[in-house]
Amino acid sequence: MHDDASSPSAETRPPSADPFGGTAAGTGAERGRTVKRLAILDDFQDAALSSADFGPLRERDVELTVFTHSLGDDPGAIAEALEPFDAVIAMRERTPFSAETLGLLPRLQLIVNTGRGVPHIDLEAARAHGVAVYTTGGSAAGAPELTWALMLAALRHLPTELANGAEGRWQTTAGREAEGLTLGVVGLGRIGSRMANYGNAFGMNVLAWSPRLDEERARAAGAGFAPSLLELAERSDVLSVNLKLVPETAGLIDAAVLRALGPRGLLVNTARGPLVDEAALLAALNSGELGGAALDVYDTEPLPADHPLRSASNALLTPHIGFVTEQSLAAFYGQAVDRVLTYLDGGDTDRVA
Repeated sequence: MHDDASSPSAETRPPSADPFGGTAAGTGAERGRTVKRLAILDDFQDAALSSADFGPLRERDVELTVFTHSLGDDPGAIAEALEPFDAVIAMRERTPFSAETLGLLPRLQLIVNTGRGVPHIDLEAARAHGVAVYTTGGSAAGAPELTWALMLAALRHLPTELANGAEGRWQTTAGREAEGLTLGVVGLGRIGSRMANYGNAFGMNVLAWSPRLDEERARAAGAGFAPSLLELAERSDVLSVNLKLVPETAGLIDAAVLRALGPRGLLVNTARGPLVDEAALLAALNSGELGGAALDVYDTEPLPADHPLRSASNALLTPHIGFVTEQSLAAFYGQAVDRVLTYLDGGDTDRVA
């Protein structure tokens, strides 16, 4: 954790015994729109203050404190760390704000979440405790570009050949070209549509499926239509998962889908870990029933050091970096500053609670 150099240290100055204005927690009434101390959470790259102009907040005497480490998921530990603050900028879904956590933060008035998805925030509890929640947009390019990079890296066995190059060995593998392979896109939304475009540009045969997709929409996005997920997997060499995580999509990529993808098939998941049945994935990788997996997301994040995925020779793993680009961080933090100003000025743009 470090403090904005332009303001007094939050670590050396004890917090006031009184909340910064507003009504008591739990009344459901919005608290006074005054932000004095703002925490920027989970800034693992220590890039927040250099990615956007926080000057407008400093001009309003908002004291900034940056946490460059995870606060974990224990409500008590999160509440202890954030007790002095009346506003937070949350990095994506890294810190959960459950009903219990929100109940332990009587000072908290405002959460600005970078990104649109807020499954980690109990919005009903936020409303009940008078905590306003706003969201931001981001860059649309980062996640699909990483998805494509992971696919190419897996097809060409780049981890093995990079190790060969670094350790004095010569070529030991024969990769596969993307051209002529079939790319199955699961979810043809903002990211999936870009994947379809990339696939067409690389000369792949592109097919798509999602729970609400029809043939006309698939064709408009430059993809053929698969009537079922199982058929999509059976016909694909590479299966790219690009769906949102909602209750009905959790575990959608199960043992049957992985079996259909087959011993030459490659699964790429940069969306959300729980979309894939992790136990089934491990079993398929270890048995050879699935050819390989390239993953940026996991059931548990950060992925534990002793997680069995780390020892799977046919798994290529990155530490959830799909959205971590200079452009994305600039968009996240720049818009987060705007949302705090919007809140202070009484506005509700991009407010979800």
